[in-house]
Order: sequence, then C-alpha cells, then structure tokens
Amino acid sequence: MAELSYVNAVGLAGVSEDDVEFRQHRFQPPPGACEVLLVRHGESQPVRLDQPPPMVAGQADPPLDPRGRAEAHRLADRLGAVQPAAIHVSTLRRTAETAAPLAQRLGRDPQVTPELSEIHLGDWEGAEWRRRVHNHDPVAMRAFAEQRWDVIPGAESNEAVADRLRVGLGRIAAAHPDQRVVVVSHAGAIGVIVALATGANAFAFIGADNASISHLVMAGDTWVVRRFNDTAHLATDLDHPPD
Repeated sequence: MAELSYVNAVGLAGVSEDDVEFRQHRFQPPPGACEVLLVRHGESQPVRLDQPPPMVAGQADPPLDPRGRAEAHRLADRLGAVQPAAIHVSTLRRTAETAAPLAQRLGRDPQVTPELSEIHLGDWEGAEWRRRVHNHDPVAMRAFAEQRWDVIPGAESNEAVADRLRVGLGRIAAAHPDQRVVVVSHAGAIGVIVALATGANAFAFIGADNASISHLVMAGDTWVVRRFNDTAHLATDLDHPPD
C-alpha cells in the first residue's frame, strides 16, 4: 500500500538538529498518485410526473436548466487555471453539459466513463424518486434509515455501485499518475466515493451540492479526501443568471 507524504524530507547531513527549524509543510501527494477533482453536475431541469425526462439505458437524462448552465461557467472559471490532464464524464448529458465550458476553454474533449453514472434507482427513475422523498414515502424513508439503495424496487445495491466506481476511478487513476484530472459525476456516486475513501457510513456524504468540487488523492488502494463540497466559485446571483 502506498504511503502518503505529509511532510517534505529535509537533508540534515552535517547539520545539528539544534540548528534546524522544523516547519509545518503542505500536503504532498506521493509519487505516482492521481489527484481527482470530483465535480457534481450543475442543476438539471426540474422533473414533472406529466412530463417525464428522456431516458438513457433506463436512467433519467434531463439537461441542465439555466441555473445549471451558469454554474458550469463558474466551474470553468475556477478550474480553468488547474490545467487538468483529462476531463471524464458519465453517460448522462448533465455531466457533459457541465464539463462543456471547461472543455472548450482547455481545448480538450471530455472522455465518457460509464462507471461514473448515477446510482440506478430502478422503478423510481425520473420524477418518482423526488416525489417519493417529498411525500416521505415509507420505502424512501426506509432507504435513508437503512442506508441502502436496493430497498427501492429494482435499484442498484450499495455493493454493485461501489464495485463499478472502484473500477472506473481505478482505470482513470492508472492512466494519470502524477497528474490531476476532473471527473464530473453525480451526487449519489460522489457520496459513495467519499464514503469508500473515508470508511464512513454509506449515506454520510450523500448531499454534494450542484457544481461542487470534492478532492480525492488516489495512490493505489489508498484514497485520501482533501476536500468535500467546495462551492466557493458559486455566487448568490446565480438565482438570476444572465440571458
């Protein structure tokens, strides 16, 4: 297992320790590590029971709404200076639309990584999940109480979600040693990733905000969370985005 370096090595050859200042040092990723900036997509269009969103492979696939598009541009402003080595998105359009302003600024095409897609909610895809949670449906409340997605009929199990995310992120990290990448995914998926990295309860990090940034350092089987739900790039005037 790779060890993460929290201090910089200081050569002391020929110098008494009494004459050395031992300063605090900033975190340094270990050699070969990949830094993953996990981004939740911008806000998507509201869903209605009488106007179901389009579906892709059995999952709801709404586009971003105007607020979400504004969030995507703020995200590009924030991450443009980072110069990531790659941008990865899920199969769902809200991640591609969120990544688009950053990709255009960098002149880099996002890569689709299917394993990054949102948790499949089975019979509750589309508006049904939001309706059930809004109405405090007993099965929805049981899902939160037990912290298991497969309480929902036909939904993915926690284990299946964790397995595919490990595969997808592992492939990304292996392709980008000593580099930083942007991964645009979904609230449920990001919650699972951060819970896996920290050993927290399954739903402990379920609430990542739209267009938020979380920061993961991957070094082999060691995952370290450096940041969660960073929204410093978003401002209150997004409630009234420009035309």
